[in-house]
Amino acid sequence: MNNFKVSVIIPVYNCAEYIGATLKSVINQDFDDYEIIVIDDGSTDNSLEVINETLRDCEVHNNIIHQENAGVSVARNQGIEVSSGQYLVFVDADDYISENHLLELYNPDYDFSLVQFAKKEGDSISVPNNFDFTEISTADFIKKELNMEILFNFFQMSYNADIIRKNNVCFTPGVVYGEDTEFALKALSYSDKIHVSNEVTYYYVQRSDSAIKTTEFKRFDIISIFESLADFYKSQNKNDLANMIIHSRVPKAIFGNMNYFFHSGHDFEEVIREMKKRDLFSKLKKY
Repeated sequence: MNNFKVSVIIPVYNCAEYIGATLKSVINQDFDDYEIIVIDDGSTDNSLEVINETLRDCEVHNNIIHQENAGVSVARNQGIEVSSGQYLVFVDADDYISENHLLELYNPDYDFSLVQFAKKEGDSISVPNNFDFTEISTADFIKKELNMEILFNFFQMSYNADIIRKNNVCFTPGVVYGEDTEFALKALSYSDKIHVSNEVTYYYVQRSDSAIKTTEFKRFDIISIFESLADFYKSQNKNDLANMIIHSRVPKAIFGNMNYFFHSGHDFEEVIREMKKRDLFSKLKKY
């Protein structure tokens, strides 16, 4: 039984400098009937102290969970498990949302709703992406994402919690790059349409010490994530989507990450060795 309209799930690991502002943005919503679930993933700084202090007198129902460090996927899965909202919304611990974020996302006529986001780096905020439609089929949306025709991040969307639970959709543990895209593209396959708003309500804060920027060659892990997603679509008899992944999305991901490493100043031979170790050149041939 869903006790709230929305559950906001926030995984936290060593984000004491940012989590206070993030939580305040979630608390100050122009929306009623939601809960806040914070999962402290074994932080070694004073993140938990900041969380407790920020939520101590909070009138919004909240649940603070502390677990041994197990990674962001396990933390989000734990948040899903204890949630009781009709819809799930995810916010990262160093990002923030505008006061109308949940209002824009909550739409009981749809299983999924999507808003726009802007990247914030220092004092600079990127120009948001806009769509020329207010509704799109999940099949078309998945194809656009796999063809890299749209800019999309999983945190832009609200997810029907019953769909997530009934189909055991979860984040793959131990992965720090691509697990969120996998979650979204799996979830979307269980429904038929998405409501789309061009309102910018999520602000993605880019930090030089973020998890993704410090994982080195783990960026290549997204290849195995997409291959797993292809197998998933095959099990649903959606071979067109599986083929798009193997023959287009995977090679593009290899090229993109290879160029990222070269642009970031990594040693050429070191990158090539890593690609050979992961058998990525054979996968490129399928493009």
